[in-house]
Amino acid sequence: MSDYIEQRTMSATASVGKAERKIIFASSLGTVFEWYDFFLYGALAAVISKQFFAGVNDTTAFIFALMAFAAGFLVRPFGALVFGRLGDMIGRKYTFLMTIILMGLSTFAVGLLPTYTSIGIAAPIILVLLRMLQGLALGGEYGGAATYVAEHAPVGKRGSHTGWIQSTATLGLLLSLLVVLASRYISGDQFEVWGWRLPFLLSIFLLAISTWIRLSMHESPAFVKMKAQGKVSRSPIRESFGSWQNLKIVLTALFSINAGQAVTFYTAQFYVLFFMTQMLKMDPTQANSLLIISVVIGAPFFVLFGWLSDKVGRKPILMLGLLLATVCYFPLFKALSHYANPQIDAASRQAPIVVLADPASCTFQFDPVGKARFDSPCDKVKTFLVKQGLPYSSQAAAPGTDVTVSVGERKIGGFDEAAMRAAVTAAGYPAKADSASVNEPMVVLLIVLLILIATMTYGPLAAVMVELFPTRIRYTSMSLPYHIGNGWFGGFLPTVSFALVVYTGDIFYGLWYPVLITGVSLVVGLFCLKETKDVDIDKV
Repeated sequence: MSDYIEQRTMSATASVGKAERKIIFASSLGTVFEWYDFFLYGALAAVISKQFFAGVNDTTAFIFALMAFAAGFLVRPFGALVFGRLGDMIGRKYTFLMTIILMGLSTFAVGLLPTYTSIGIAAPIILVLLRMLQGLALGGEYGGAATYVAEHAPVGKRGSHTGWIQSTATLGLLLSLLVVLASRYISGDQFEVWGWRLPFLLSIFLLAISTWIRLSMHESPAFVKMKAQGKVSRSPIRESFGSWQNLKIVLTALFSINAGQAVTFYTAQFYVLFFMTQMLKMDPTQANSLLIISVVIGAPFFVLFGWLSDKVGRKPILMLGLLLATVCYFPLFKALSHYANPQIDAASRQAPIVVLADPASCTFQFDPVGKARFDSPCDKVKTFLVKQGLPYSSQAAAPGTDVTVSVGERKIGGFDEAAMRAAVTAAGYPAKADSASVNEPMVVLLIVLLILIATMTYGPLAAVMVELFPTRIRYTSMSLPYHIGNGWFGGFLPTVSFALVVYTGDIFYGLWYPVLITGVSLVVGLFCLKETKDVDIDKV
């Protein structure tokens, strides 16, 4: 009899384990596809700037492309409110089924969109609108997937189970980079003409697969129990943000972990790519390949740190990640510059470029409508330096003083392009990074270190966010701070940081944005965030 009971117990345990794996797989795979759709734009920002913002200068076009990228992040908190409310009222399953359909169709439409040369200003307007639809969809996706998996997870395993959801963003980025590389190979020199559309069009097949998978899933047991007890919230938004008791938890979650986590993630997996291709002038294919290798190495650590948070707690790992980001970003990126483009690193040390000019004669060269004229000698000098990807610093001269450019010991008065080209060439500044000189193992190591910092802040995040809020308003309460953090603090990182670099000429100046945010999050987290790993998440 005891043998029979033991066999039945083992069979039930195996069945539960199989069900858990199916839940994790189904939720994670759908979320991978959504992140793939969303990240495609970031991977193709340089190409999209040429296709949809051709009416302005190159620097403005790229900033505009990054702003259109950020538009998707801008509306994510609104998606969190819309779909979070639905998720708390009608259920987790059907809500994030809606989000994936909206995301997939919006991405597919980008692949069909005519360019600026075909329909003029309507092209970038429609592009931004599609990006905003993607942002709305993603605003409802993450909270649903994280809540769904956490509410199915056994006690003591929420961190490791939701760690798989955390890895989906990186896996979605990896998939997007692989598809972009394959599309470059297929279309060859026609990639910027029509090949860039292939990754967007492929999303229709991913949409079909993920929709089929999600239709087979069952509702969260915590929601089913709550619904059976008649305790479903009738106004999740008011309960989440109209009560100071819950609102202060929302604010703590935003400023202690979500804002800091967001900038670590986007620094490691987006800004690092912009930095290598735009500031260090690396070959895009080589930069993408090295990022892919780094992502493959780093992805398992999302699950590892989620698992570790089940053992030692969420807070210690989150705080350590924020501390490392605050302290290490500048030295890591300076090392990246040294190993990715040693020629420009050596030249900038031996013959730094300094622009000495009357500040009144220099303007911030951002031209939203393509009508401004940057005709002063200072503007022309800085335009030349930015287009060549040359790092420089600025010094204020006396009012009325003509601009002077110093390249090491050599000084050039006024705007003399031929003289500047000769000076920077003689000083050893390369037109682009020499692929053969890139120390690829060290570049991969440095990117992996950046990713590891991100995994420490992101791996335990879903678990702690679920544990902070009660079941009846969990979807809404956790989604808004997460998407304000990731959509606004993180999503605007490439745009703000690149604009800061353009404005100052210092290729490392953009790092002040993530460093300041991680520093603030670290302080708030240390004093305000409580440990959550042992809380009862079935509490209504």
